[in-house]
Amino acid sequence: MSRGTEFLEYVTGQLEQRIRELDETIQEVQKDISEMNEYYWENYAEMDQYGYEDFDNQQALLTQVNASQEHQKQRHRWKKMLDSPFFGSVDFVYDGDEEAESFYIGIGNFARERGSMPLIYDWRAPVSGLFYDYDKGLASYEAPGGLMEGEILSKWQYKIRNGKMIYEFESDIKIDDEILKQELSVNGDIQLKNIVRTIQKEQNAIIRNTKDKILIIQGAAGSGKTSIALHRIAYLLYHDRGHLKSSNILILSPNSVFSDYISHILPELGEENIQEMSFDLFAYRELRETAADCEDRWDQIERQIAAGTEKETARGEEARYRWKQSGDYVSAVEGFLVELEDRLVDFKDIQYKGMVKRAEEVLRMFYFQYQNIPLLSRMDAVMEYFVDEYETLHGCELPDEDMESVREQFYSMYVTRDLYEIYNWLLEEYGWHRLPGLPREERMLAYEDVYPLLYLRYRLFTVTGHRNIRHLVIDEMQDYSYLQYVILEKMFSCNMTILGDRAQTIDAKVQDVMTFLPKLLGRKARKIELNRSYRNTSEITEYAGQIAGITGIEYMKRHGKNVEEIKCTACEDAVEYVLHKIALGEGGYETAAVLTLTEREARRVYDAVKAVRNDVSYIDRDSSNFRKGVTVTTFYMAKGLEFDQVFVMGGDRGNPFFTQFRYICATRALHELYVMDYQ
Repeated sequence: MSRGTEFLEYVTGQLEQRIRELDETIQEVQKDISEMNEYYWENYAEMDQYGYEDFDNQQALLTQVNASQEHQKQRHRWKKMLDSPFFGSVDFVYDGDEEAESFYIGIGNFARERGSMPLIYDWRAPVSGLFYDYDKGLASYEAPGGLMEGEILSKWQYKIRNGKMIYEFESDIKIDDEILKQELSVNGDIQLKNIVRTIQKEQNAIIRNTKDKILIIQGAAGSGKTSIALHRIAYLLYHDRGHLKSSNILILSPNSVFSDYISHILPELGEENIQEMSFDLFAYRELRETAADCEDRWDQIERQIAAGTEKETARGEEARYRWKQSGDYVSAVEGFLVELEDRLVDFKDIQYKGMVKRAEEVLRMFYFQYQNIPLLSRMDAVMEYFVDEYETLHGCELPDEDMESVREQFYSMYVTRDLYEIYNWLLEEYGWHRLPGLPREERMLAYEDVYPLLYLRYRLFTVTGHRNIRHLVIDEMQDYSYLQYVILEKMFSCNMTILGDRAQTIDAKVQDVMTFLPKLLGRKARKIELNRSYRNTSEITEYAGQIAGITGIEYMKRHGKNVEEIKCTACEDAVEYVLHKIALGEGGYETAAVLTLTEREARRVYDAVKAVRNDVSYIDRDSSNFRKGVTVTTFYMAKGLEFDQVFVMGGDRGNPFFTQFRYICATRALHELYVMDYQ
């Protein structure tokens, strides 16, 4: 029996024993909870009148319930470990020692009993860095007690499934290329895979980075950016249990389908799931008092694609959109705010039950005493001063109805507090058309106005910071405008992991946010480039690189079918070809995608495929799940996802989005890529 198989049998037996013991503990705790509930209801009426006994009973019950939940979580982790307890090991001899120690590495820690040395070390433990960062020979790792140095005598890799050893071998290199190729050649799943078995040295350095406040990862398509960011979050949660919880982390992701696609990673790595939302959704919530609804980013994209940039109207719309998202707009707002103070306020005397605050004094307080408070929140500060003064003099508190009356007096000094109307003043001043003069319940904001209005709101009102968020993850960084980053910088003062690929910009022009992001975020930002792609076959990677004119990308030499380019006479012919080529099901692939340039094309293709196959799903802005089978969607909704087969449908070569469309589509394909042209 090999050493790996022998250890597997031993550790499996230990896991099963700990699970049996835990089951007994869970039963005992459940019995205690039942008895405590029974005692409570039998004796509730006789408990002391001050409620001390009631409180003590409730606290004891809560303690037992929490303990039961923790036991259940632990049981779930151990049951999961039974499937594959470990995936690597290192034989390491410390300097000064004669005998080597064997460290087995898995998805989580496991010991024979609480407080004893682990049989299996969590992949995030300091000693696990030996497996990811070194070949055989001299090595070291940073432990809580300092730098531990020594020599790696041997390294082993294992694949265990359903508790059975599939293979084991001794490896001279960190993660053997053949093993990595084998992992990468596995068919696509409906969820992103965790990469703990195949983390590369450069990836491990990012995951374990705790020194840099802001980490910006510029990576090629398929370089594992999102996986690295999620594994980094899992590592940080493990590393800083005392100060960082899952509730302190927020991921800004592109859409709900992508959120679903990555949602399992942290639970798989032993952590609770974290908050995920799109920045657009956040912005819409912030502007609820200004407008009834807001247009989607996808509406903006569809309009840009449909118009093209050759038409005069389109050029005007594009210029207006770009100005509103630029640094020039930020400068315009700052200049506008200087003049707005005189235009926005008409000072008056304030009176309440014989107490008078003259207009001149209100003006002095407004412009000097509270000058650092945003304009539309500044009058609140003056009002609070007035109310405090009255309550101190008279020794009483103002009734709520009187407070409302006083507030109305102060607010009446504003010409308007309507952010929408003030924004129209700004547009007029800079020569742009006003938004329609409508009551709030009828207002629909175009996407180009959402963030300009949000920025104006942040400059005119005091906005509560998001202090509970201690780490922000921004995915697809290339799709955020200058203005959006200015807003994010104001909203969040926490650590950040920012990742993206400039070549995948959803726009007619490729945007490199690195031209302005370091300056916005300051010297605390560190940039790392990942130029090795792992997702696609060599043939697909080379084809995608030619589309976008990208050079210098390294990729795994994993070969597959050549990319096929097919000429079709019409969309119907292309759909027929797709139906013939889809190879899903037993012995075939798990996922296939048909990707189009526009939503209209996607809906047309979906209807045609749906008439023939029942395993087809359609992804649009309202979708929230990623499913196995055939997916039909637009190129911009497919970002971040991957499929075994990808079929690229049509697209006008004269459209300014065409290159981005073809490149993003090509980089979604794991194994096979088909590109269809038709008129």
